Amino acid sequence: MSEIDLVLRSTRVVTPQGTRAATVTVRAGKIAELLPYDALAPAGARVEDFGGDVLLPGLVDTHVHVNDPGRTEWEGFWTATRAAAAGGITTLVDMPLNSLPPTTTEANLHTKREVARSKAHIDVGFWGGAVPGNVKDLRPLHDAGVFGFKCFLSPSGVEEFPQLDQEQLAAALGEIAGFGGLLIVHAEDPVHLEAAPQPHGPRYADFLASRPRVSENEAIAGLIALARRLRARVHVLHLSSSDALPLIADARAEGVRITVETCPHFLTLTAEEIPDGATEFKCCPPIREAANQDALWQGLADGTIDCVVSDHSPSTADLKTLDFGDAWGGISSLQLGLPAIWTAARERGHTLDDVARWMATAPAALVGLHQKGAIEPGRDADFAVLDPDATFTVDPAGLQHRNKITAYAGRTLHGVVRSTWLRGRRINDGGTLSEPAGELLERP
Repeated sequence: MSEIDLVLRSTRVVTPQGTRAATVTVRAGKIAELLPYDALAPAGARVEDFGGDVLLPGLVDTHVHVNDPGRTEWEGFWTATRAAAAGGITTLVDMPLNSLPPTTTEANLHTKREVARSKAHIDVGFWGGAVPGNVKDLRPLHDAGVFGFKCFLSPSGVEEFPQLDQEQLAAALGEIAGFGGLLIVHAEDPVHLEAAPQPHGPRYADFLASRPRVSENEAIAGLIALARRLRARVHVLHLSSSDALPLIADARAEGVRITVETCPHFLTLTAEEIPDGATEFKCCPPIREAANQDALWQGLADGTIDCVVSDHSPSTADLKTLDFGDAWGGISSLQLGLPAIWTAARERGHTLDDVARWMATAPAALVGLHQKGAIEPGRDADFAVLDPDATFTVDPAGLQHRNKITAYAGRTLHGVVRSTWLRGRRINDGGTLSEPAGELLERP
């Protein structure tokens, strides 16, 4: 067995058993032991002492639109993974749409992997897509290592990734359940969206009215019923409507295999504060009112919501017109999720143990990456070092993603990522990023 080659110390190490002063030893890119803070370092090992800065597990973001290949003017693996590393994220799972080709066949998956291979600063996995007519492609994608399959129940915004109707949804979910896979769902019901007033112009209130809560609630209720009938495993993406939380909690209590995520923008931004014309805040489903946000936080606290992931969905500046009806819907936040969530969480009495569970442990568990997401022996030596009390004001020019647009511009946030480590290698040192060191991951 190789010798211990790296020793990391902090008076605040976030572990599954709680935060404590500890020494973490690393052997060949894996966590070897957790020892007392003052444990003697093995001879020849490099020692890094972070003092009072917090040693967190590297974050796992399972909802990222990299858009590469095909729409690399929007984003790309090089820029997206740099932004992730700068924000303390060590693993991301790329969404199957907004790239050309979409990840809806095994051949398209191989194309995407070849593009990503030399550009990944962090570890990268891939979702497959479930679209009309590709049921036959789902098992080959699963066997090729995708972590699950994404579908839309309403228009996706790009013509090459159509939504599923109810019959197509049942066929896809039945196929996926047959081989024990996971379906992740953009849950908005198209009937209610079509019945709502259509948005035109700069008023955020008009856009919010066009994406009513009932659309989410009804789509989730239907998904629960189908998952119950087919005994399938499903995951609700980017939950925005807190009204759906009781439905989800009841379904889970009945044994329905359903998990749920929400996003930093739903937990930190509110409809009341969005200026007219500020389409950098546009996303689907939308940012809702402050009372709704309070209920989402309660859903996180009681465990109804499992994890917090970015839904980083960037675009070029010209697509963010002043008209909420026409502007591209997506929020760029990959680099800012950790400080944004920590800023709000600390105000609500939560701890960094909670943040690590929501943003590292639970997303890793969702996709079966049991070597990721926690600081304990046997897992990958992936870490984020955070100064939780330092503040900074978000300057878009300092962000690593390709198009410098973000809803967080000008906000003062708590929590500065001092460094990021991938399998025992420092890949971000105070904002200075190393050359790509990421690996392409497959479903275990």
